[in-house]
Amino acid sequence: MSSITKACVVGSGPNGLAAAIVLAQAGLEVDVFEAETTPGGAARSMELTLPGFVHDFGSAVHPLAVGSPFFSSLPLHDHGLAWIQPPAPLAQPLDDGTAILLDRDLDAARQSLGPDGAAWLKLVQPFVQHWRDFAPEILRPLPAIPRHPLLMARFGLNALFSAQTIARRFQTDRARALFAGLAAHSFLALDEPLTGAFGMVLAITAHAVGWPIPQGGAQSITNALCKYLAALGGKVHTSSRIESLSALSAYHLILCDVSPRQLLQIAGNHLSPGYRRQLLRFRSGPGVFKVDYALSDPIPWRASACLRAATVHLPGSFEEIAASEKAARRGHCPSSPFVLLAQPTLFDPSRAPAGKHIAWAYCHVPNGSEVNMLTAIENQIERFAPGFRDCILARRFFSPADLESMDANLLGGDIGGGLMDLRQFLFRPTLRHYATSQKNLFLCSASTPPGGGVHGMCGYHAARMALARFKTRSSQNK
Repeated sequence: MSSITKACVVGSGPNGLAAAIVLAQAGLEVDVFEAETTPGGAARSMELTLPGFVHDFGSAVHPLAVGSPFFSSLPLHDHGLAWIQPPAPLAQPLDDGTAILLDRDLDAARQSLGPDGAAWLKLVQPFVQHWRDFAPEILRPLPAIPRHPLLMARFGLNALFSAQTIARRFQTDRARALFAGLAAHSFLALDEPLTGAFGMVLAITAHAVGWPIPQGGAQSITNALCKYLAALGGKVHTSSRIESLSALSAYHLILCDVSPRQLLQIAGNHLSPGYRRQLLRFRSGPGVFKVDYALSDPIPWRASACLRAATVHLPGSFEEIAASEKAARRGHCPSSPFVLLAQPTLFDPSRAPAGKHIAWAYCHVPNGSEVNMLTAIENQIERFAPGFRDCILARRFFSPADLESMDANLLGGDIGGGLMDLRQFLFRPTLRHYATSQKNLFLCSASTPPGGGVHGMCGYHAARMALARFKTRSSQNK
């Protein structure tokens, strides 16, 4: 490695910072260039409504961050990161005034799901019990030979099924609705392959590691990563937009935490024509329409059980969620959208003035949609929490274009780094995964395996590939 001394990372999202840390751990001099004034990408927190109300710009609840094999190996607690586990990972209110509450404890979940408890345990228990073996397998490129073949074979028997198919195993509407909400995080229609895998993974994390929030907001994750990187000698340069690869000629290794479209803009003619064509074929997923709220009081849920979870899924039936996701997938805005809501100040009062609260909600819309979904989102919340609008002190909504303007990786409001259908699951963004046609240039964003989520594993694997390839070249040149 003596010939490789300087590396840089473009973009300071969780994947970019993970890549930078791996490079710095290997002894390289590392610079991270961030276009915005604050590092973090979608993992940032800021006062978006009123002074003293600290909102998450993007990610708010982080099962994959606390469960990340790489992040778990780092001393992030020593650099200020503290996790808060709500009493329950998830609540899903129903029109009858009750709510489905997904308990972290498997036995409690079995009991609460009644006649579907046994089927739920059969679906998730083996992977919950073996999370430390399972997590590294699912958070990397699809391997030819898994390290835990029996465990992954059992997962694979379900992974290709649609959420609709798996939901048929449950007898009650409540269990089917619960699984629909989990699978809807895929941004796919619930009758598509792989949606069952998304639902399973999120259910497994709920029991294995919980759905925690970072004290102080998502920025706390970013700050801890930046502090640890600094302890290794790495530097983060904010307000430093990279527009051309030629500006990085001083670096031996370049890793980019950017979308394929941005990589094309930055690398230009440095990439081969064939590789450029492959990147141009990469498809974005649906976008999101997001709203942040400053509230005078907690959300007045009709089902008080919703106050035990930081995450709430709305509405409460499989059919309604499936219709919403199919509409967004087909390029239409749903009239009754599936809404994902976070209410962090129930468990972290430091993020709002005394006695006040914040909430965060979004729904899926077609990529780049210009339709204002504010009323539709609030109608869904009000449906299960009458009087919600009376609690609003201030609100700020973000269209897909607004999100992209604040983080260029969120193309058309796509927060997942690109569509995660079967083709783009296998070839993400191409068969090369992290490597490009330029020998010293690698991609490390959510557009590479394993995809979206705050886990840093895209950056981790990309940096390890880069180091391995250059170590091999260095030894061959001796």
